[in-house]
Amino acid sequence: MEDIKPLVDQVREIAYAIHVYLGHGHLEKVYENALAHRLRKAGFHVQQQAPITVHDEDGVTIGDYYADLLVEDGLIVELKAAKTIAPEHEAQILGYLKATYIEHGMLINFGAYQFQIRKYKWANR
Repeated sequence: MEDIKPLVDQVREIAYAIHVYLGHGHLEKVYENALAHRLRKAGFHVQQQAPITVHDEDGVTIGDYYADLLVEDGLIVELKAAKTIAPEHEAQILGYLKATYIEHGMLINFGAYQFQIRKYKWANR
């Protein structure tokens, strides 16, 4: 994607509105469904539980994962409902970016009292 900033800004605004409306304390799936619903209402193409296949250097499949959301085929959004963003959450989104060769990702935590959101960029070159 050429200019990711407007998309990231829209996702951030919509996610924050969900946080204000729902607060913290729900299961991650509730936030996933809410964000997917509102992004679709805003006109974005959203894929929930987007499959991610990890390959070894010789091309053999060594694992399968599912990203919470893939927005506009160019932004992976990983959601959490935890007390805080942990290093393993950051490693997860970076692993997804590396495995898919998608350059941009967001990590959103709805579980904390204070809304937490981070943007990541992975250069696979």
